[in-house]
Amino acid sequence: MEEKLKQITDTNPNCIKVVLYGPESTGKSTLAQELATYYNTVYVEEFSRSYAEAKAKNNLSITKDDVLPIAIGQMHLENKQLHFANTLLICDTDLLETQVYSQFYYDGYCPQEVKKYAQENTYDLYFLTYIDTVWEADGIRDQPNNRLELFNQFEQALVATKKPYVLVKGDFKERLNTCKDHIEKLINHTH
Repeated sequence: MEEKLKQITDTNPNCIKVVLYGPESTGKSTLAQELATYYNTVYVEEFSRSYAEAKAKNNLSITKDDVLPIAIGQMHLENKQLHFANTLLICDTDLLETQVYSQFYYDGYCPQEVKKYAQENTYDLYFLTYIDTVWEADGIRDQPNNRLELFNQFEQALVATKKPYVLVKGDFKERLNTCKDHIEKLINHTH
């Protein structure tokens, strides 16, 4: 079980990994796609979205029993996409985001193994997306009124786990430029 939550490190070992991270409806997926296109690489989709959509088709909601399968699915996608990345992998979420959501929705509950790998899996930089975007309903999103509380929990998790992060805010172009500037610094620093 735990092996399924662990990052592969022997494939593409010099690949820079960045995470789009933050509350729902803050532009993470759009940024991930745009950055992957710009850098001619791949991005890791948010597994929980397709998982939630599949459950919704059967009139089911996500419960705390789904947290571990979602985490395993996310890491499976990330480890698979690492094979196709060039020198940069863009992740549209990670296990720390899964942990924050789990604790938010389920009164502090998160499976221990998810918390363990949320801490142990490493990324070069997190892009923490601020809530200065319009919240858009899409049938899956459900937190239009708790955005600041959620944002604060996301930031607190980064601080508590000592993860490197940059705040991303403003319109889409500003967000994209912030991400590009910091990715360029990472690329120039590692090459």
